[in-house]
Amino acid sequence: MEQPEEKMVIPLGTLALMALRTLDLLGPLHGYGIARRIEQISGDLLAVGQGTLYPVLLKLEQEGAVQSEWGASENNRRARFYRLTRAGRRRLQQERQDWDQTTEIVARFFRVKAEELQ
Repeated sequence: MEQPEEKMVIPLGTLALMALRTLDLLGPLHGYGIARRIEQISGDLLAVGQGTLYPVLLKLEQEGAVQSEWGASENNRRARFYRLTRAGRRRLQQERQDWDQTTEIVARFFRVKAEELQ
């Protein structure tokens, strides 16, 4: 019998970036939809719980990166839909540049050889 894959823990701050990118890619979504899409994009390596996502969305809204409004979900239930704002797009662009720079720096540490540091 195959062991179920263990889900990864998302580093602090990364979930906000993933939520912003998901809204950038797919347009307005309700919180449950954002969570499921993040899981889907990760290849189901991440599990995003409501208790984790909704505080992130609230913080993003307070910071002006997203706006929300009430609407009806696909199954006709009342749901809060989130959309990216202009400020959110700028933040996403800056965070992507920061992320690219950070991953390049870390990659250098894995490429360097001891003799190169002598």
